[in-house]
Amino acid sequence: MKNKKMFTLGFSSVALSLMLLGSNTLFAKASQKDAEASRLEALAKFTKVISIVEQYDVDEVTIEELIDKALDGMMKNLDAHSNYLTKKDYKNLKVQTNGEFGGLGITVGMKDGALTIISPIDDTPADKAGLKAGDIILKINDKSTLGMTINEAVSLMRGKVGDPIHITIVREGESKPIKVNIIRGKITINSVHAKTIDKDILYIRVSSFDKKVTKDVAKEIKKYKNSTKGIILDLRNNPGGLLDQAIGVVDLFVDKGKIVSQKGRYKSEDKTYSATTSATLTDVPMVVLVNGGSASASEIVSGALQDHKRAILVGENTFGKGSVQVVLPITEDEAIKLTIARYYLPSGRTIQAVGVKPDIEALPGERKTHKNEFTIKEKDLKKHLQEELAKVDGKKTDDKANQKDKKDIITPEILNKDNQLKTGVDILKALIIAKDR
Repeated sequence: MKNKKMFTLGFSSVALSLMLLGSNTLFAKASQKDAEASRLEALAKFTKVISIVEQYDVDEVTIEELIDKALDGMMKNLDAHSNYLTKKDYKNLKVQTNGEFGGLGITVGMKDGALTIISPIDDTPADKAGLKAGDIILKINDKSTLGMTINEAVSLMRGKVGDPIHITIVREGESKPIKVNIIRGKITINSVHAKTIDKDILYIRVSSFDKKVTKDVAKEIKKYKNSTKGIILDLRNNPGGLLDQAIGVVDLFVDKGKIVSQKGRYKSEDKTYSATTSATLTDVPMVVLVNGGSASASEIVSGALQDHKRAILVGENTFGKGSVQVVLPITEDEAIKLTIARYYLPSGRTIQAVGVKPDIEALPGERKTHKNEFTIKEKDLKKHLQEELAKVDGKKTDDKANQKDKKDIITPEILNKDNQLKTGVDILKALIIAKDR
C-alpha cells in the first residue's frame, strides 16, 4: 500500500513537471508571439506616420526624403557616434580613410551635445590658426552648429584647397566667442615624429593611429636603442585611429597580459587582445603625455600602459571615447555607422565618457622660471655676444645650419615653453636614476 502511495505521488510529480514544462513552452511561445505582434504594430505605426506626413505636410516631401530623415534621426538618437551616411557622407568617409583630403585638419566629436574639437592635427591649417582641443564650434561660416550632425559639420568644413572658411568657437576662459579665419589646405598626415632630449631620452610624438604607426614607432625605437635610457610617448591631441595599431604600440612596451577587451551585445562578439613577448622591443622607463584631445586609440594605449604600471601618465584627463563603431553598407552608395561595442582596459575600467586620468596632472603652457639676469653662464654670454657682434659687423649667422642640427633635438628652451613635456622629462629622469640604482 505504501509503495502504491509512493508510486502515485511519483506519478503526480512527473505529471506536474510535464505540465510546468508544457506551460513554460506555451509561455515562451506566447511571449515570442507578443514580441512579434508588438514589432509589427511598431512598424505599422512608423508606416502610418510616414504616410500622413507625405500627404499633409506643408512642404511637398518625397517618400525617399522622409525615409532618409527618419533614418538620420533614428541613428543620431542612439548615441553620439552612430549616424546615417548619405551618398555624399559615405563618399567623404572613403576620401578621409585614404589619408589625404582638403580641409582644416581637425577631428571633431559630440560632447555634452555640442560639436567639440577633439584635437587639431599637427602642422595643419587648424593647428596653425590656433584651434585647440576642447574648443566648441558654434558656427561654420554663417551656419549654426546647434542640432548639426558630425557628418554635416565635416562636409561644411571640407572644400577646395585654398578656399577660406570662418569658424566661430567658444573657448573655456574666454568671455566671448572667437572668430577664426582659416584657409583650407591639403591634409596629409605624418603620424610619427622622433627627437632626442639630453642624448639619452627618446621623444616619440604620435599624432594619430594610422596603418603604419606601430611599424614607424618600432623603427624609431630600434634606431635610438643603444643610447636610450627612457622614452617620452606624446599622445596629446591624438584623436585615435585604428585599433590594431593601438594594440601594436602597447605590445612594443608590454610583454604579457591583457591590452584591451571589447564587449558588445552578444557574448560571441566579445574579444580580448593580449601582449606578446616576441613583439616587445624595450623595457626602459616611460612617461606618456595626454590631454583632453587624446581620444579613442590613444586612450587605449595610455590606459593600458598605466594599468600595467609600465608608464607614468602626465598631463590632463583624456577625452573619453571608448566605443567601437563599424560602417555597415546598406546600398552601394549609403551606409550606417553603428556603435557595436565598448572598450575596457586591462583593469576592467571603461574609457567611455570618463576618459583616462593622468598619474601626475600638469597644465599646458610655458614653464615659469625666475632667472637672475646677472647669473648668465659664461658660455651663454659668450655665444650671445658673438651673435651681437655678427650683427654689428653685418655678418649673417649660420641659422640654417643651427636649425638643421637642432631639428631632431628638443632643447632646454623648447622644454621651458612646454610645461607638460618639461614635467614629463623631470619625472622620467627620476625614474632613470631609480632604475640605475
